[in-house]
Amino acid sequence: MPPSKPNEPGREGQRIAKLLARAGIASRREIERMIADGRVALHGKALDTPATVLMSLEGVTVDGNPVEAPEAARLFRYHKPAGLLTAERDFTGRPTIYDRLPSGLPRVMPVGRLDLNTEGLLLLTTDGELKRELELPASGVERSYRARAYGQVAQSQLEDLMLGVEIEGVRYGSINANIERRTGTNMWIEMTLTEGKNREVRRVLEHLGLQVSRLIRTRYGPFWLGDLPPGDVDEIRASDLNTFRTVLSKPGGGKAASNLQFAVRARVPAARPVPKPEPVRPGVQRREPERSAARTAAAHAVRPVREAPQRAAAQIPPRPERPVREDFGHRRGAARAAPALGDAARADRKEARFTPRITPARAPERQLRERPARDEAIAKPARAARARAHRDTLEPRAGAIVDRPTKGPSGGRGKPSRPGKPGKPARSPRTRK
Repeated sequence: MPPSKPNEPGREGQRIAKLLARAGIASRREIERMIADGRVALHGKALDTPATVLMSLEGVTVDGNPVEAPEAARLFRYHKPAGLLTAERDFTGRPTIYDRLPSGLPRVMPVGRLDLNTEGLLLLTTDGELKRELELPASGVERSYRARAYGQVAQSQLEDLMLGVEIEGVRYGSINANIERRTGTNMWIEMTLTEGKNREVRRVLEHLGLQVSRLIRTRYGPFWLGDLPPGDVDEIRASDLNTFRTVLSKPGGGKAASNLQFAVRARVPAARPVPKPEPVRPGVQRREPERSAARTAAAHAVRPVREAPQRAAAQIPPRPERPVREDFGHRRGAARAAPALGDAARADRKEARFTPRITPARAPERQLRERPARDEAIAKPARAARARAHRDTLEPRAGAIVDRPTKGPSGGRGKPSRPGKPGKPARSPRTRK
């Protein structure tokens, strides 16, 4: 398949450097150097220009090895600690992120860069095209930072950054900045922007007279740092990545794609291993843990109450018997105490108290005592009269059976008859002679 030039009409291919970068061979710049060194060939013929446009990687070899078709794009989250360079190698010997990444990862490329002293979320991807989509300012993908700064600044000054600012001939776009909290001359500022220019956050804050002491990236698009430990890596779900790219591909989808809400993967803390008991071999006595001398002496101390209960009880003087009341139905304020009873008398009384009362006529059925009349249960006649008068004033309940007063000889219009003998006419009043 002969290579086609980019100016040929009717061809919809991609540059070979882009295809090889998506296949995970190397970055575009590195592939261009490899092509210049003659290490990349097409159908056995070395390529001399990185502008070759191909439909696929069929027949392409690198160092004589065929290149496999690119896999689906993958995206990883990485919590970059401070003190690491976001680069593949450093000629001065400083440590890079590739020196600290865990083993087992495929070849990944960082999305954007973080300074040496900047920490936080760093996205890593296996697809160069996805990397470019996330990095381009035209895509509108938001980045959020938290900066700890020293100095004095007003919220109105931070709000002016929404219009953009020009510093030393460099124009910076709109920045949404807010003060989170302030402690004396130190403060935490949250900033959200859509560009990724070199040292943008630090230069803007230094332009406002602030000195940045710590800078953390907390979000890149809809992907948050969360509780990811420093130096740890995890992979974004393929379904979440596909949803993000679908929304991002639409016109003006950068804002909508950045506001997507994905399920958060909660990290379960590892439980502490429970120490297993040592196996006891037959004939070998288990070794008890060492105890202090005071604790050992207290454990072996002689306790007279537990070891000799009879002797200890004999030393305690007997408790005097309490007088028992003979009549429990005494009147109010007139309690009478009975003389103390012996053990035999007290036992007989207790047995008689709890013995059920059974009449011989209806044995073995238990008979209940008939309740005395209400008026008879009250000792004082005056109290009974008051109780009866009070009952007469009460309204009868619904469905209750009540006694109605009888009518007199005049049909209820005159003096009623005496209640003692109903039906008998009332006596005529005595007249004096």
